[in-house]
Amino acid sequence: MIDWSAEGRKNHPPFAHRALAALAAVLFVLPAWSQPQPDLYQWSLEDLMNIEVTSVSKKEQKMSQVAAAIFVITPEQIRRSGATNIPDLLRMVPGLDVGQINSNTWAISARGFNHELSDKLLVLIDGRTVYTPTFAGVTWDTQDVPLEDIERIEVIRGPGGAIWGANAVNGVINIITTKAGDTPGGLLTGGGGTQDLAFGTARFGAKIGHNFSYRVFTKYQDKSHSPNLQGESSFDGWYLLHGGFRVDGNLSPVDSLTVQGDIYGGDEGAEIIHTTLDPPGNVILDRRAELSGGNILGRWNHTFSNGSDATLQFYFDRNARYGPESNEVRRTIDFDFQHHLAVARRHDVIWGLGYRRSGDNTEGTIDLAYLPAARTLQTFTSFLQDEITLKPDRFFLTLGTKLEHDDFNGFDLSPTVRLAWTPSGRHTFWTAVSRASRTPSRLDTAAYIGIAAFPGDNGVTQEVVLFGNPLQKAEHVIADELGYRSQFNTRFSLDIATFFNTYDNLRSREMGAPFLQTDSVQSTWVIPLTWGNGMHGATYGAELSTDWKVTDRWTLSPGYAFLEMHLHPDASSTDTGSAPETQDSSPQHQAAFRSHVDLRHGFTWDTNVYFVSGLRAQAIPAYTRVDAQLGWRLGEGLEFSLVGQNLLQDHHPESNDIFTIVNASLVKRGVYARLTKRF
Repeated sequence: MIDWSAEGRKNHPPFAHRALAALAAVLFVLPAWSQPQPDLYQWSLEDLMNIEVTSVSKKEQKMSQVAAAIFVITPEQIRRSGATNIPDLLRMVPGLDVGQINSNTWAISARGFNHELSDKLLVLIDGRTVYTPTFAGVTWDTQDVPLEDIERIEVIRGPGGAIWGANAVNGVINIITTKAGDTPGGLLTGGGGTQDLAFGTARFGAKIGHNFSYRVFTKYQDKSHSPNLQGESSFDGWYLLHGGFRVDGNLSPVDSLTVQGDIYGGDEGAEIIHTTLDPPGNVILDRRAELSGGNILGRWNHTFSNGSDATLQFYFDRNARYGPESNEVRRTIDFDFQHHLAVARRHDVIWGLGYRRSGDNTEGTIDLAYLPAARTLQTFTSFLQDEITLKPDRFFLTLGTKLEHDDFNGFDLSPTVRLAWTPSGRHTFWTAVSRASRTPSRLDTAAYIGIAAFPGDNGVTQEVVLFGNPLQKAEHVIADELGYRSQFNTRFSLDIATFFNTYDNLRSREMGAPFLQTDSVQSTWVIPLTWGNGMHGATYGAELSTDWKVTDRWTLSPGYAFLEMHLHPDASSTDTGSAPETQDSSPQHQAAFRSHVDLRHGFTWDTNVYFVSGLRAQAIPAYTRVDAQLGWRLGEGLEFSLVGQNLLQDHHPESNDIFTIVNASLVKRGVYARLTKRF
């Protein structure tokens, strides 16, 4: 069991704090000489349609010719959003459901199945996966990339398993940071307000000799508590201190190297439902969680010829989370090799091999424990993809598959077939059929989750427990997609994607036979639930996004997403609740309306409106969120912004999943000011 006392928590101090403090000191004494800054904000609408993306095929492709539903968040859109974290940035993506649970926790998914740790969305940062095999999802509170360092965020809706492998079921989010050579000089940004109490980033970059460049940064944020559903403080305040570096350069005319790393430490709070056996009951407790971690990544690229190159990537990641329900330390090592080869003009082949080893050490409580408490998982992967030019500049057929072997399910295959037709340079029609899988997590296979306890007959305590299933199978989807993308002229673009997905082996909660559990202290009548694969179903929908440059100073970007889900228990399943609960926990309708106006004298005005329909299973009513930002360029390299978030309401709920780890709270209205200096 965990010692939750103040003294006990001192035994696990975030290991990153002293190193981060040293890094911050170094940054602030670096010389502040002026260097030319790249202008990241002057892309035209036509340029945006020709952005080269890499997340669909692990090679550069123009977005206008990609046979997938993809949305790219650019540096300009990041600057206009007024967001201070990545989850709020992702609200602009059609087909992506972003629901804030409390001050430091989000539920984010693509095309349905949304809950706190959405298990069908793979997230990467510069090629490093941040999807955790403990819970099967992403802990967004520690994915604290400085927004000023992001080159772009590529969001794929739809399967990406043929390239990225397991867990890229309904989507892939690939966060790509800028090369060190593109961020010379210094940057200081800081601010604060009502909810974002204080935040700041310090960054410096320069050249190392003639062939290499480096960048170092430190970042801090302190976010206020939010009210719980009863209007009282949920004690979920959140602070994080984060630092890192990146080095890019050329070892030779045909060899390039990237080395980068991060280290962080912080603390956050949450309300949880805690089960007690003596006396039996369930109480709400305020708990803190201590966060720490770090990673190092290296990537080497070698060019053999104009049509052949290879990349070898390695990373090591260590992260620790002490609370709120259990403790975990995880270490991951990952190797990835890929070779890109153009063959006989018509074939563009890419293939690769990969290996990942990830081990955890956990310490449980009555609320959440793992049996065994420690386990190491290995994954072996290989993939092959061939893009075939059926007609130059017009028809492209992509065939590919990924073969994986993991410790839970053995071998699994994720094939795809994609076809793109570009009748002209401004129009692209595409279609795809893909299969992808979600592998079981430690939560699925080894968890002991105490759900509730209450008095029973003859004074014997009764406890409802959800058990892991060592025989849990992988979930699968077969996705049919059809889309159209067009750049009608220099002022208007349109992107439409439709899909029909069929799922099998979806996770369910199966009833078991009650049994009496006796120990030296007391006897408990256990009512067991066990994870199973007793649900199947289908989803379909459509997503639309547009950009319209109304005038030279005014741009509108509307978007809309429709989702219909039909899930059913298998005939052999005892779980009648998961299907309606899951399909009614994702919004059927979502809409976004973003407006950017360049005013005179260096002023800009941005308005972002997001509508989300209600979630019946969670008793969340429909809501409309309005964020607005007034920006002012005060001079060379100096910017000021005043931002309001959730302006329509003082507070509203966005997510209240009954099986969430932390209790839901209300999203508050907030205002903050920010000052940015580049030199």
